[in-house]
Amino acid sequence: MDERTAPIKILLAKTALDGHWRGINVVARALRDAGFEIILVGMAKAEEIVHAALTEDVDLIGLNVGGRIEVVERILAQLETAELDIPVFAGGTISPKNCRRLNEQGVETYPPGSSLHEIVAAAERLTKCAM
Repeated sequence: MDERTAPIKILLAKTALDGHWRGINVVARALRDAGFEIILVGMAKAEEIVHAALTEDVDLIGLNVGGRIEVVERILAQLETAELDIPVFAGGTISPKNCRRLNEQGVETYPPGSSLHEIVAAAERLTKCAM
């Protein structure tokens, strides 16, 4: 890790009731194994995710989207309103069109087929740490 004494914290949350937990659990494990502290809030609404990000003092928010990017946009708006400058990345079933839409808003996207190496590298880059 970098010179910080506390581990880098990543909040992971699901934003869709699709019932698929494998992806977020695999990503959580890969990030944990890379040295990050993971706060897995599970299924949560936008306001709950932003509140958890604030109270847990996280460095990055990772979202399992399930195709509904409007939730991500609500989270971005609430982060801005709360004046929280926390990077966000999103994975799950996201169409190429919606990936572009989120990318334009500063959200990195990782649709199915993305490698765990890419996701861990993104977490390192977005939190500006050298693990």
